[in-house]
Amino acid sequence: MVTFDQFLTMGLALPHTTERLTWETQVTLRVGEKIFAMGDPDAGSVCVKASKEDQVELLAADPATYAVAPYVGRHGWVLVSLATVASDELRDLMTEAWRSTAPKRLVKEFEAAGGGM
Repeated sequence: MVTFDQFLTMGLALPHTTERLTWETQVTLRVGEKIFAMGDPDAGSVCVKASKEDQVELLAADPATYAVAPYVGRHGWVLVSLATVASDELRDLMTEAWRSTAPKRLVKEFEAAGGGM
């Protein structure tokens, strides 16, 4: 089980990530102005950016934990249940979401510093 605060801590540990309240209840995690993860502190789940291929794999592997995210699921985003996801798995998903969103220069710096998986 992962708490919403742990989710935020994981995301904010990634370089140049900021937190912003959007749509009145959604806390979005951004690198620059681009969102890579978001959630409502009271919802019990969060949305994480993923490729369509990763989305299919996650849903097939663990449908109790992963679902197609509302609104943005058609782009690959996944809805992640905080009650059933392992913290290491969520950290990996968020790191990959950050990588796919961050500028290439920043990703190279992150990798050179030993960041990532």
